[in-house]
Amino acid sequence: MYYFLSHLSFVDICFTSCVTPKFISDLLVKRKTISYGHCMLQVFAMHFFGMTEVLILTVMAFDRYVAICKPLHYIIIMNRTKCNFLVLAAWAGGAAHSFPQVSIAILLPFCGPNEIDHYFCDIFPLLKVACTDTYITGVLVLANSGVVTLVTFVVLFISYVVILFTLRNHSSEGRRKALSTCGSHITVIVIFFGPAIFSYLRPPTTFPEDKVFALFYTIIAPMFNPLIYTLRNTEMKIAMRKVWCQST
Repeated sequence: MYYFLSHLSFVDICFTSCVTPKFISDLLVKRKTISYGHCMLQVFAMHFFGMTEVLILTVMAFDRYVAICKPLHYIIIMNRTKCNFLVLAAWAGGAAHSFPQVSIAILLPFCGPNEIDHYFCDIFPLLKVACTDTYITGVLVLANSGVVTLVTFVVLFISYVVILFTLRNHSSEGRRKALSTCGSHITVIVIFFGPAIFSYLRPPTTFPEDKVFALFYTIIAPMFNPLIYTLRNTEMKIAMRKVWCQST
C-alpha cells in the first residue's frame, strides 16, 4: 500500500505544480497572461499527471481488493514485479491519454481575442475560443477524457461493491479494519472523481462553475490526500494525540 502511496504522492506534487504556481501569481497581478507554448505544456502536463493519478487510484483499489478478498494469496498476487508493472502501466496510460489531448489543442486555429474563462489552460476553454467548428473535436475529447473517467469510476465502484459484499463473511474486527483501510481511499476517489466527471463527461461547453469544480481535482484533492491517508495511520494518530495533549 505504501509503495503505491509514494507514487500517488509524487504524482500529486507534479499535478498540482502544473497549476498552483501560475494560479497564485495570477492572483497577484492585474493582467493575467500565459504564452502559447506554456499553455500547450499545461494542457499536456495536466492530462498526463491527471490520468496517471486516476490509474494509480485504480491500482490501489485492486490492491485493496486482493488484500481483503484474497488475503492468503496477497503476497503471491501483489509481488514486487507486478507492483512495478502496474505503476509503469499507470504512467504509460497517462502518456497515452495526454498526447492525443495536446495534439488536438495544437491543431486548433486561434484568431483572437484569445481569452479563456478559466485559471489554467484546458481543452474545453480552448475549444470555445478556437475560430473553427469544434463539434467533432469536442466529441473526440469527450470520448478520450469523459468516457475514460466514467469507465474508471465504474470499475472502482464495482470493486468496492465486491469488497463490501465479501466483508459479510468477516468478523466484526475484520470488517472494522477493512473499512478503515478502504475509507481513506473512497474519500479520495469521491473528492477527485466527482468534479472530474462533471467537468469532462458532458457536451463540449464551458460553465462559470467549471473553475470551482476544477479546484477540487487540481488543488484541493492533492492537498488533502496526505492528510486523509495520514489520519488512518494508527501510529501517526497516536503521535498526533501525544503532541496535542502536550500542547494543551
